[in-house]
Amino acid sequence: MATVLKALLQQRHLQTVSSFNREYDRLAGLVEPELIGCGPKKAQFYRWLSGDLTGLPYPHHCRILQAMFPDWSIGDLFEQFCGQERGSGTGTAEVITVYPHRSSVPPDLWNRLLSACVHHIDILVLAGLFLAEDPVFVKLVKSKAQQGVSVRILFGDPLADEAARRSAEERLAAGAVQARIRNALALVESLNTVDGVDLRFHRTTLYNSVFRFDDEMIVNTHVFGMPGAYAPALHLRRLPAGDMFETYSTSFEHVWAASEVANFSRIRA
Repeated sequence: MATVLKALLQQRHLQTVSSFNREYDRLAGLVEPELIGCGPKKAQFYRWLSGDLTGLPYPHHCRILQAMFPDWSIGDLFEQFCGQERGSGTGTAEVITVYPHRSSVPPDLWNRLLSACVHHIDILVLAGLFLAEDPVFVKLVKSKAQQGVSVRILFGDPLADEAARRSAEERLAAGAVQARIRNALALVESLNTVDGVDLRFHRTTLYNSVFRFDDEMIVNTHVFGMPGAYAPALHLRRLPAGDMFETYSTSFEHVWAASEVANFSRIRA
């Protein structure tokens, strides 16, 4: 048997004691520096993965595990994981929270997801102006790219017919969506010269905005006749037996493959 912790670590490629303890020390440096070097020994670590425990780990280990997996209780991490066949349904575990409106997503959740990233940031939007207007956003993205995080951001092409049509579909003034895209691009243009950050334009009819941060994701569904801020948002976690996270990740890849490198001079011409 295996614990939920083992399944989550496998997703992050941290299933060996050496890779786990590197991440343990990184988080300890952020939340409790005196715990650097105090990660579990090999035998202890593999007991955690198998669930061969008489109780929970020591409190200092639990504090680091809580920082590593803030959306899981310590007790749940050490429950036995029972995988499901794909297509049999994933239950509600893959969905952390459903927000009635994207504007209801707490601002500190966006910052927490972005700050905690160590591998991937993938963002698919038309304008994403609400993020671009956050003075912390560009600084955090630059910092993450400098730390080796892969950053891919897809904006709607403001010259595309799809962007023009979206204003009417959201019952906004003519040209409103294109203007929002241009405003967002002006705020993030400095990212275009940052190593590790790829900005692209897409011309798709956007069904959902996708914000992936490693193994967590916020999906803003789009509702005809309403701006994205009014539409629901799902906070998802990636699970080994889950399909929802992978469905939206695959959708992002399809749009990425059909996109083009962001050309800021073209949209200013």
